[in-house]
Amino acid sequence: MKTIIAEKPSVAREIARIVGATKREEGYFEGGGYAVTWAFGHLVQLAMPDGYGIRGFVRDNLPVIPDTFTLVPRQVKTDKGYKPDSGVVSQIKTVARLFKESEQIIVATDAGREGELIFRYLYHYTGCATPFVRLWISSLTDKAIREGLRNLEAGDKYDNLYLAAKARSESDWLVGINGTQALSIAAGHGTYSVGRVQTPTLAMVCARYWENRRFTPE
Repeated sequence: MKTIIAEKPSVAREIARIVGATKREEGYFEGGGYAVTWAFGHLVQLAMPDGYGIRGFVRDNLPVIPDTFTLVPRQVKTDKGYKPDSGVVSQIKTVARLFKESEQIIVATDAGREGELIFRYLYHYTGCATPFVRLWISSLTDKAIREGLRNLEAGDKYDNLYLAAKARSESDWLVGINGTQALSIAAGHGTYSVGRVQTPTLAMVCARYWENRRFTPE
C-alpha cells in the first residue's frame, strides 16, 4: 500500500477520487492500493516553554533558547495552560499507522515552504522511516493531479526548502516567545504579543495612523 498525505481534507478528497480510494475510513480514504489521508494545517508544532520545563513570564528565565527544539501535537490554550488538541492527536495516530503500514509515502501537501514543513514535522514527530516522494502540483484539476502522479519527484529534492521553513519556524518561535514575555513583563500588566511579521506590520499601521492624525491641510 502507498499512503498519500494532503494538507487538508478537501484536497485529499480530490486525489482519492483520482486514484480510486473511494472507501471512507476514520481519517482517510482507502482503495486501489492507496490510503489517502490528510493534515489540517500544522498537526505538529514546536513546544511551548513549559515543554522544556521552563516556566513562562519569569524575567530570570529569559531568554528562552532551547538547545534542541521539541515537536509536539498542536496545542490549544486553556485556563490551565496549553493542552494537546484531541482531534489533532487522533489524526496523528491515524497518519502514523498508515505511514508505518505503507511501502511508500506520497507527499501531497501544498507546493511551497509551509506545505513542506507540515509534512516534515509530522514525519519526524512520528519517527517514520518509510521512503517518501513528492507530488508537486499547483492545480487540483484532474489533469494536473494525474500528471503529477506520473511525474513524482524525489523527496530529498526539497530538503533545502524544508530547512528554510524550519529556520523560519524556529526564528518565529524565538522572537515571539521571548519578545512577548519580555514586553509583557516590562509593561507590568496584561499580555502584549510580539511577532516577526505582526509587530512590524502593526508599526506601519500605527505610523500611518499618526501621520493622518498630525496632518494639517495647507
